[in-house]
This record gives sequence, structure tokens and C-alpha cells, in this order.
Amino acid sequence: MERTVLHSDLNNFFASVECFLNPSLRGHPVAVAGNPELRHGIVLAKNYEAKKYGIQTGEALWQARQKCPDIIFVPPHYDKYIEYSEAVRSIYNEYTDQVEPYGLDECWLDVTGSSRLFGDGCTIADEIRGRIKKELGVTVSVGVSFNKVFAKLGSDMKKPDATTLINKASFREKVWPLPASDLLYVGPSSAKKLALFGIHTIGDLARADRRLISSLLGKNGIMLQGFANGDDTSPVALYSDEAPVKSVSCGNTASRDIRTLDEVKIMLLSLATKVSERLRSYGFFCRTVQLQVRSYDLDSYMRRSKLPHPCRTSEEIYKTALELFIKNHRDNIPVRSMSIGATDLISATGEQLSFEPELCRIQRRENLESAFDALREKYGSSIITRAVLMTDPELCTINLKNTPGILPGRMNTNEK
Repeated sequence: MERTVLHSDLNNFFASVECFLNPSLRGHPVAVAGNPELRHGIVLAKNYEAKKYGIQTGEALWQARQKCPDIIFVPPHYDKYIEYSEAVRSIYNEYTDQVEPYGLDECWLDVTGSSRLFGDGCTIADEIRGRIKKELGVTVSVGVSFNKVFAKLGSDMKKPDATTLINKASFREKVWPLPASDLLYVGPSSAKKLALFGIHTIGDLARADRRLISSLLGKNGIMLQGFANGDDTSPVALYSDEAPVKSVSCGNTASRDIRTLDEVKIMLLSLATKVSERLRSYGFFCRTVQLQVRSYDLDSYMRRSKLPHPCRTSEEIYKTALELFIKNHRDNIPVRSMSIGATDLISATGEQLSFEPELCRIQRRENLESAFDALREKYGSSIITRAVLMTDPELCTINLKNTPGILPGRMNTNEK
């Protein structure tokens, strides 16, 4: 039996919620924006009226104001977005228990077993769209297909408030002429490599020589070529399933431009300490440290490095992140924000002791930091800290318990 998979994507979710809650905003160009005074002065989301002026997610507020002098900036209300997201998912769960979130605003639904009750995929999609619009005041675009990849592609093809069907009989006509970058998991870097060899569309990718794709993108390329040909059998998870944790991270936007290496060290040490504590809290070691740096002009880069041994001590995470910074950062370019991620996680269950001197040192450090965790848990996060972090508290102001940092494997945090 052919599967029926839906992908629902709430249109301009953050901005739509703000406009619904504040009717005076409707019909005006609106952008949900960070706080300029706290150095978060970028566009987080925008409505369709703002899009007409070319407003882009991630651009500075002054740039958006230049494009549209009349734009209205509103602060984000994440509690409301979470509330709306949960309300939408409760509607989805009335049609199937196979509801897999992909961020706050997107979900896959497998409605294969629901057709006898509610009709075919397009009928279910239209009914869901109507209910969300009527009951919650926001709109959603839905893709209907025989797999997850094409269902997501369908939800992107018509916006806002539309249903798009991509079936087995016609997917080549609908999908293959689209740019390769439209396909799920084809990022800018992969698209650039493919373009160098004349592979510009999804159809080009589907028909390309398998050996060429493998040489360009490795195993990931073979997977992407399979997707382009409609070969995706990945299941839609049950809503009750807990998403596997893929990374633990922490980032901070500085209250001022960071210009010296000493300031960089303080901020990295602060972030490494928080990532380390989170790893212990969730029972993981990491094998890779990832550093993301954004400069004052919003140019950014990400680098990663393998650790010699799986660990979770702040000392090792900090040392690796600092090495990445020194190796990759251009001289005299002020830094606006940084984040450290711990990836390639493995469970700490069944940890083995070692007599190797370096591992013994790491184990001693681990025991010490675990004792610090216990003190902070009992007496508060400020009860014990490194002296060097107290020399510049402005760079170390993140509250560990209130800052999101656990990223599930199927979580997408990009608001469009």
C-alpha cells in the first residue's frame, strides 16, 4: 500500500501569531526582531507585507528599515509561539498518531491509515488547513506525497495557505525542474559543488552518474540522489517518541564587540563551562567540538574538530574551541557572537576507568566538575565559578538553566 505523508508548514509563523494577537498590525509590514540594545538587532521573522520589500530573515534592523521605512518591529514572544505550536499539533493528532515535529512551525504526518476515516491525503490536508485558519487564526501550507522528502518539497511550492500534491505518477514533471538546492538536505555548499559539474536541478541530480555524485558528496550524495529519484522510506515517528539528541550547544551575543584574544578566551570558557555541564546533566560524552563565530558585520563561519578521546570536561571543550578560533579567525575582525556545540554524542552509561595518564587526568577533572555541578544545583549557579570569568561578567551572563541547548536530530530551528 502506497504511503500518504503530509508536511505542514505554518506560514510566517512568528509574524502571523503576532499579527493575530495584535489586529492593529494586520496589513502592515511587520518583522519580529531581537532587541538592538542587547545586540540582538536582527530580523527573526517577517510577514508577507514585509517580504514584498525584500526583507530577509537574519538581516540587521537598520538594513530592513532602509528597505522599508514604515516597517513595524515587534519583540518575540516565544511562550506564545510554543502555545500555538502545541495547539496546532493537537489538531494533527486528531488525524494520526504519527506526527513528527520539525521545529515549532513544521510537522510531518503519516495519514496512510486514516484515509478510511477522513478521506485521501489532499482531503485531510484541506480539512486541517481550514481548521487551523478558523480555530487559531494562522495559515498553513501542506505538501502531500508518498514520502517525507517530497511532502516537504510540496509544502514549499505554494504559499500561503495551499495544498500541493506530488505523487509517484507525476513527480518527475513537478520536482525535477526545480533547483537542486530546493531538495531537503542539499545545503549551499553541496549545491555549489554540484553546480560546478553542471548539476543545477533536482532532475540533473537524479540522472547524474552515481560515481560522480559519490566522489563529490560521498555517502550523503548517494542518499540525496536517491531522494531526487523518490527513494525515501524513512518513517514518520510517533508523536510520543522522544527525538534522539544529536548535539548540545550554547551561544551568546556579546554586549559589545569583542576585539581582544583575552575577551575571546573569557567568552569561550564561559560557553564551554555551560556545554560541559549540560553534557553531564543529559548523560553524554562528545567526540567533536564545533565552533560558530559571527563578526560585527554579521559574516559568520563554523568549524569543528575531533577530540582525541570522548569527554565532556570544560577544559577540553574550551581548549579545542580556542584552537579552532585561533586557526580560523581573521586578525582584527571584531566578534559579535559565538557558540560552542558538542556533537557526535555517546552515552556515558558504562563508563570505563583507564590507567592511561591523559585519560586519568581527564577523569579527575570530570570528578571535580561533577562536584561543582552538585554545588550549583544545591546553592545556585553563581556559588562557584572560575576567577577569570569574574573579570568580565558582561561576557558570561547566560543563565544555563533557561537557555535552550539540546538539539534533537529532527529539530529545525529556522523560522522562515
